[in-house]
Amino acid sequence: MSETALLAHDLVRILGTRRVLDGVSLTAAPGHRIGLIGENGVGKSTLLRLLAGADEPDAGSVVRPPDLGFLHQEMPFDAAATIAGVLDDALRETRDDLAELDRLAGALADAPPDSPAAAGLLAAYGERLERAQQDEAWDADRRAEIVLAGLGLGGVPHDRTLGSLSGGRRARLALAALLVRRPAALLLDEPTNHLDDDAAIFLEERLRGLPGAVVVASHDRAFLDAVCTDVIDLDPAVDGPVRYGGNYTAYQAEKRAERERWRRRFAEEQEELAELRRSVAVAAHQVAPNRLLRDKDKMGYGHRSGRVQNQISHRVRDAARRLADLERSQVPPPPAPLRFHPPALATTATSATAATSGDPADSAHSGDSAHSGIGEAPLADGLLVSMRGIGVPGRLTLGRLDVSATDRLLVTGPNGAGKSTLLAVLAGRLDASGAVRRRPALRVGLLAQDTVFDRPDRTALETYELALGAERAESVPLRSLGLLGPRERGKRVGELSVGQRRRLALALLVADPPELLLLDEPTNHLSPRLSDELEEALGTGPGAVVIASHDRWLRSRWPGREIGLRSP
Repeated sequence: MSETALLAHDLVRILGTRRVLDGVSLTAAPGHRIGLIGENGVGKSTLLRLLAGADEPDAGSVVRPPDLGFLHQEMPFDAAATIAGVLDDALRETRDDLAELDRLAGALADAPPDSPAAAGLLAAYGERLERAQQDEAWDADRRAEIVLAGLGLGGVPHDRTLGSLSGGRRARLALAALLVRRPAALLLDEPTNHLDDDAAIFLEERLRGLPGAVVVASHDRAFLDAVCTDVIDLDPAVDGPVRYGGNYTAYQAEKRAERERWRRRFAEEQEELAELRRSVAVAAHQVAPNRLLRDKDKMGYGHRSGRVQNQISHRVRDAARRLADLERSQVPPPPAPLRFHPPALATTATSATAATSGDPADSAHSGDSAHSGIGEAPLADGLLVSMRGIGVPGRLTLGRLDVSATDRLLVTGPNGAGKSTLLAVLAGRLDASGAVRRRPALRVGLLAQDTVFDRPDRTALETYELALGAERAESVPLRSLGLLGPRERGKRVGELSVGQRRRLALALLVADPPELLLLDEPTNHLSPRLSDELEEALGTGPGAVVIASHDRWLRSRWPGREIGLRSP
C-alpha cells in the first residue's frame, strides 16, 4: 500500500502569524475517497497544496505515490494551448504504454524463444501490459470524448484555444484532463464549481469508479454524500481534525450524536457543580467557628466533638477539591446552532423597523430589512404578495405567483431563467410590468448574491450594531451566530471577502428577520455545517421564506413549494 497510498504525518503550516494547520495527519489508501470539510479559512486548500507538493510544510512530512493529479485553480497551460493539446498531454503516458507494447511485441517476435533476451522482453511486456489494462489504455481516446461530453464540453471544437474559453469551461477542461489521465491519487479543490447537475452526477460516477485514492475539499453536500468513503472535519477540536467513516449522511448522524453527548455531559457537569457548591457551603457552615451548640449536643461535646469536626472538615476538603478540579476541567456549553431571532411579540411593526434601520449608510444593498411600499393594496387573508402577468424584458416572464405569510417557496431553473430577477421584483428592488400587490407596511429582507455595504470603512461589528440598534445587537450578539469569527468581526467591511460580506448580511437578517425573507443562493460561501443549520432554522423561522438555489442537497430536501422558471 505504501507505494500507492498518500500519507501525511503531523503537518504544520504557518501563514504570516496564523497557524493554519497544526499537526494534521492523513492516510489515503487506494479505493478511499476522503472529503475535507470545515469553515472557510480552516486550511482545506492549504492541506491539498501540501499533499500535492505545491507548497511545503513548516513541519511534518508527506509521502506521495509517483502518479498524482491535482486540480489547480489555474491550468498549467498557456492561453495559446488548444483543447486537443491538453488531451494529448493527459493521454501521453497511456499512448507511451501502447507504443512500448508494440515495440516489445516486435522485439519478442524477433528474439529466439529460449534466449535470455526473450525472457527479459516477456517480463517487461507483462509489466507494461498489466499497467495498460489497469489504465484501460485501448479505450483512452473514446473515454476522453465521454468525459468531455459528461462535463459539458462535448460540442466544443478541439482546436479552440484556452484563451477563447470562459473561466468555467477552462475549469471543466482541467477536471476532464485529470479524469482522462486516471492518476493513482487525485486531489480536488471544489471540483463541482462550474458544474450543472448532470455534470456533477457524471463526476460522482467517474470518481467512484477510480481505483486510486481521492482527497477532495468541497462545500457540495450532495457530492460529498455520493462520493466519500470518509469525511475529515478540519474545524478546530480538542484532539485536532476528526475523521468519520462513511459519507456525508453518516457524518451528519455522528455529529448529531456527538452534540447530544456534549449536551448531556455539560448538563451533568453543571448539575454536579451545583451539588458540590451546595455541599461545600453546608459543610463549611457546620465547621464554622463560634457556632452555637444545641443543649443536647453540649453533654457529649467533649467526647466526640473533635472526631465529628475532623470528619466534617475532611468532607469539606474533599468536596472543595472536587469542585476546584471540575471547575478547571468542565466542558463549555455546546455552541448554539444558527437560529432566527424574531422580535418580541409585543413589539409593534413601527418600533421593530426603527430598531433595525440604524444609520442608512450602514445598510447592505443585499441584506437590509425595509418597508416595501410598491403596489400596496388590500390582499386576501394570509397573503403577503400577489403577482400577475409579471415581465422583465429578456430576464423574466411569470404568469402568477402568490406568497402567503407562512410560505416556504423554492425557486429553481437554469442560469438565466430569472431566479435572481424574481427575488428582486418580490423585494421591490426592480420594476416589472404586470400587477404586483403587497401587504401594507410589509417588511422584506433580501440576501442577494452581490453584497455591497454603504460604509466599507466601518468594521463588521460596528456595521452590525449600528444597523440593528444597540438593544437588538446586545440581545443577539454577532459572535453568537457563528457566521463571522473574531478576526472577521474586527475587520473593516471593505476588507472582508465576498463570502464574509454575505455572512454579515445574513447575520443582519437572522438577528432581526423580516416578514418576507428572500434568499438568493444562501448556502454559497457557507460551510456544510452552517448550511445544515441554516436549512434547519428556515423550517422554524418566522414569516415567509423564498429561496433561489442551485444547491442539490437543499433542493432534494426542500419541504415546501417549488416553482421552476424557464429561460425567457
